[in-house]
Amino acid sequence: MPPETRYAKSGDVNIAYQVVGDGPFDLVYVPGWVSNVELLWEKPKPARFLERLASFSRLILFDKRGTGMSDRVSTDRLPTLEQRMDDVRAVLDAVGSQNAALLGHSEGGSMSVLFAATYPERSRALVLVGTFAKRIQTVDYPWAPSLEERLETIAEVERDWGAGLDLTDYAPHEDPALIEWYATCLRRSASPGAAAALLRMNSEIDTRLILPTVRVPTLVLARTGDRDVTVDEGRWLASQIPGARFVELPGDEHLLWAGDQDRLLAEIEEFLTGARSAPDYDRVLSTVLFTDIVGSTERAGELGDRRWHEMLDEHHARVRGVLELYHGREVDTAGDGFFASFDGPARAIRAACAIREGVRALGIEIRAGLHTGECELMRDKIGGIAVHTGARVAAAADPGEVLVSSTVKDLVAGSGIVFVDRGERELKGVGSWHLYSVVDA
Repeated sequence: MPPETRYAKSGDVNIAYQVVGDGPFDLVYVPGWVSNVELLWEKPKPARFLERLASFSRLILFDKRGTGMSDRVSTDRLPTLEQRMDDVRAVLDAVGSQNAALLGHSEGGSMSVLFAATYPERSRALVLVGTFAKRIQTVDYPWAPSLEERLETIAEVERDWGAGLDLTDYAPHEDPALIEWYATCLRRSASPGAAAALLRMNSEIDTRLILPTVRVPTLVLARTGDRDVTVDEGRWLASQIPGARFVELPGDEHLLWAGDQDRLLAEIEEFLTGARSAPDYDRVLSTVLFTDIVGSTERAGELGDRRWHEMLDEHHARVRGVLELYHGREVDTAGDGFFASFDGPARAIRAACAIREGVRALGIEIRAGLHTGECELMRDKIGGIAVHTGARVAAAADPGEVLVSSTVKDLVAGSGIVFVDRGERELKGVGSWHLYSVVDA
């Protein structure tokens, strides 16, 4: 019998989860693509894999929103990495876990990287298996499929989601009957439209600039013959995470539980049970937002000191109301400008747009800039190059514009936020950055 399935509320979405085992630390398994917490217990091999993980941890399983036992979501508004982080936090809170190791597989590795960098105090360690940083090939990331190959894969999945779905490449030497069962599990866990839409979403993910900000102990595992995420991809990914350990394992399976489980499980168990206590962290991944009023000096002259200060007070009140609504943190206020931080880039973008619209009613126009990067924690403040970059992005914005760095744009794939490419800009003191203007959030 599978463990009891329970539900955690993440916003207005119900996230299905299970808790197995009573080990000395918590381990969250973050699945790739499509999952189902109940169906994996139907067959001995995947069930054995989960039981082994639960033998040395308190194992926490969950289905990402839109798949498995969790609530379905519209294919027009697919979950972002940020929303998936919220889902993990909701599950951790529901089971009373303040600190957990993360085991991210394939697409699930991207969210795990972002979570560990953003919430190091809640991340005991990070284990990545068959994980990619980017899903579309470029000159500086040659291991991913080309855009044409990726589009063909997505079309095939939607077309063949019925009995014709071929998963042989995910485990070429596994029992065909077991692979057929797994294909059936996928069909029972997501519609063809949702499965294809999820592939389109993860095709836009790019976590390359986030990897160096991960500070928790990290293990990267890759199988030599994996046809979906190459071993060279895993080796490069490990090289980008400070202090990460890379282990290459024999085999050509991409599915986590397929092939030789024991070698994989032994590496995971040794790494996690031998991990040191988490240190105090002085750096964290954050999205910074800078805003300032356009033409404030001229407006102050037109209105006079008293009326201008009354308008500034109302401006500040509206900005703070939006920050509270979108879970932003006010870091500093200087004159007519705000500096705030967020734990998710999509929330930060929507907050910036809400601030812009809210103060327009006062006859005030602002410019806003956002950047996501590693920030230094300094008591109740944050600093570092990411903060300087965010300020420079804001300075490059036109009146009424919300301008973001390429890092922010890459991390909100699937959010429905629409951008216009503003091209490369040389930002004083922080180098050249590709910038995008938000046109619909």
